[in-house]
Amino acid sequence: MNQPFKVVIPARYASTRLHGKPLLNIAGKPMIVHVCERANQAGAEEVVVATDDTRIFDTVTALGIKAVMTNPDHQSGTERIAEVARLCGWADDDIIVNLQGDEPLIPPAYIRDVALALAGQTQAGIATLAAHILDSEEIFNANAVKVVLDKNNYALYFSRAPIPWERASFSASGGTPTGAIPYLRHIGMYAYTVAFLNRYCSWQISPLETIESLEQLRILWHGDKVLVKVVDKTPEAGVDTQEDLLRVERVLLSQ
Repeated sequence: MNQPFKVVIPARYASTRLHGKPLLNIAGKPMIVHVCERANQAGAEEVVVATDDTRIFDTVTALGIKAVMTNPDHQSGTERIAEVARLCGWADDDIIVNLQGDEPLIPPAYIRDVALALAGQTQAGIATLAAHILDSEEIFNANAVKVVLDKNNYALYFSRAPIPWERASFSASGGTPTGAIPYLRHIGMYAYTVAFLNRYCSWQISPLETIESLEQLRILWHGDKVLVKVVDKTPEAGVDTQEDLLRVERVLLSQ
């Protein structure tokens, strides 16, 4: 399947842990440029940086990368992407991949996978990724978001809790999964149709997303489906700290 798709990369200058993160130099380039290159390698027909900061806008446009200035008051990257779709005049059935600006090591194949997964079905307006959890400790790690799927790979629920809970072998302090069903870690990259984005932005925040601090639960709360494509492994972590920056630079310099 050769389905066209677009990539939007939300990029904010402010970061509580790493100020000016999108413009930090990694292996001779601003981090946001590495992310744009990954999107182009995935085969995106259009790559747009969505920002509310003129420093980011000026840097990427000077390098020939398309950027759009967006409203600084958006509550989420999803709302920012919906604004980009409106400003660019994209059609309701256009597919947009939301790619985080601090993921310079994301495999281009994963970007393409999530777009093509969405294009290959008609039940959901959004698709995302997951990978098998191989370490039992990760199942009980609240920072690792788990997802349970139905038989057609649509999400039943996302949670920071260890789901599904294996009653016979788990205790409050941990346990060893029996292997009766694979445990999946959610990978926070999404593909949406423009029509879905507009519908999402009209919904009220749900109690589930508030208590779990997981924005994707709003979709299930309001009765829509989320398609999940299972990939081989969880990608390298993005950049949140100075230590992450050095780790990512080592990887990029070794490639």
